[in-house]
Amino acid sequence: MFTSMARIRLHVDHPLSPSERVALSREQAHYLFGVMRLDVGADVLLFNGQHGEWHARVIAATKKGGVLECVEQTKPLQMPPDVWLVFAPIKKDRTSFIVEKAAELGAAKIVPMQTEYTQSANRIRQDKLQAHALEAAEQCGGTYVPEVAELQKFAKLLDNWDPARRILFCDEAMVGQALDLPTDTGPWAIFIGPEGGFSDKERDRLRGLGHAHAISLGPRILRADTAAVAALTLWQQALGDWT
Repeated sequence: MFTSMARIRLHVDHPLSPSERVALSREQAHYLFGVMRLDVGADVLLFNGQHGEWHARVIAATKKGGVLECVEQTKPLQMPPDVWLVFAPIKKDRTSFIVEKAAELGAAKIVPMQTEYTQSANRIRQDKLQAHALEAAEQCGGTYVPEVAELQKFAKLLDNWDPARRILFCDEAMVGQALDLPTDTGPWAIFIGPEGGFSDKERDRLRGLGHAHAISLGPRILRADTAAVAALTLWQQALGDWT
């Protein structure tokens, strides 16, 4: 039974099973052996988003590579509830913050969305945001890494929307109104607007959808990154895996 106090978790793109050997990339080897100063015999926790979390042991370590061997599973795969975070990007560091917190809070998918008032869309790099989601999963103990989709335009996103996925629309125009969370289970998506909010046209379109539900996030207008964390927390408590 695994009793080591291993603290390092690493995401790998490799099958995980008893006695499976996992070759490390140069970057992973540098992190484990150069930065964290591990050596042969050290314990590491691995996950790949498919096979849960595994205790592995270092059996070879060099500056440019290394090999880990799986010993036993320490956690089964824990899938998040079926909720997406759809948000308008803001300043670079704050967009990264939103992605990181969405991964930690259990979003199944993260979708950047370009709205009329979005000012930072041209600075979005999907690969960088995906890396932030992966790092967040490593840090928070998750066994699943949410996909970060490519940036999508608001109108096109709704044109192709499956109405079976309900939309929880955080409407800053409702500030101060009582919280009215839905009780319907099933797939959901939380929509968060940009700094400045959704335009009147966008708000009217969302309100006209039979599968959308508008809510207030309290008596104060929240920044977009704060709103994303608040909305995911409320949804998880009411309908997600915090209940």
